[in-house]
Amino acid sequence: MELSFEIILLGIIQGLTEWLPISSTGHIRLAESLLGFSLPLIFDVTMHVATLSVTLVFFRSEIREIIKALSSLNFKSREGRMVLQILAGSLPTAIIGLLIITILKELPHDLSSLSITFLVSGLLIGMSRMGRQSGRHMNYQSALIIGVAQGFSVIPGLSRSGLTIATALILGIDREEAFKFSFLLSIPSILGALILTLYMQYSALLATEVGWLDLLSAFLAAVVIGYASLKVLYRLLHKFHLFALYSLILGSILATINIFQYDHF
Repeated sequence: MELSFEIILLGIIQGLTEWLPISSTGHIRLAESLLGFSLPLIFDVTMHVATLSVTLVFFRSEIREIIKALSSLNFKSREGRMVLQILAGSLPTAIIGLLIITILKELPHDLSSLSITFLVSGLLIGMSRMGRQSGRHMNYQSALIIGVAQGFSVIPGLSRSGLTIATALILGIDREEAFKFSFLLSIPSILGALILTLYMQYSALLATEVGWLDLLSAFLAAVVIGYASLKVLYRLLHKFHLFALYSLILGSILATINIFQYDHF
C-alpha cells in the first residue's frame, strides 16, 4: 500500500492539532481508523522531532535566557526559577505518563474511548473560564499540578496543551505565563519520549519501509503548519475556553456514531 499521501496528510494533521488544544494523538488515532492503517513507529519519531523543532524556534528567546541562567547557576532569577519549576513539573509527568502508557497497552483504541476523552478534554478546557485571572506567577506547587495534568495527556483525545494551559488558568496563572510554561514544560517530555523510543525500539525503526522523502514531507508540513498554529493559539489566548466547543462537538459526534454502530450490531 502506498503511504506517501497518508503520511503527508497525517503530518498536516499533526501540525494543526499538536499546538491547538484539540489533541494531536486523538486526531492521529482517529485518522488511522478512518484511513484503515496504522502508522509506522518512524512517523512518531519524526513528529517528535518536528514538535521539538517548532518549540525551540518559537520560544528561542525564552530558552536562550533559561540557558544563561542555568549556565551561571542563577536560580534566583525568573528564568532560573523556571528551570526548577520545569523540573518539578516534569517529575509527575514522567511517572504518570509511564504508568498510563503501560496501562494503555492493554486497552483497545476505539471510537468509544476517543469520544470519552475528547469530551473530557472539552470540559476541562471549558472550565478554564472559571479561573480568576489574578495575574499570579508560576510557583512550584502550580508547576507540580500542571505536570500531573501533562502526564494524563498521553491518553489519546486528551490535549496536552489543553490540559496544561487550562489547569494553569484555573489556578489563576497569568495567561501569557501559562502559555509559555505549558510549551516549555513539553520540551523535557518530548525529549524523554524520543530518547525512550530510540532506545527501546531502535530495531523496529530500522525495519520500516516508509520512504525518507515521505517522512521529510510530513516533517516539513508539521513544522510549517505547527508554527502557524502556535501563533494562532497565542493570539487567541483570551478566548482559550472557546476551543472546548470543538472537542465537545467532536466527542459527541463520535459517541453518536459509536451508539449507532452498537445498535446495528
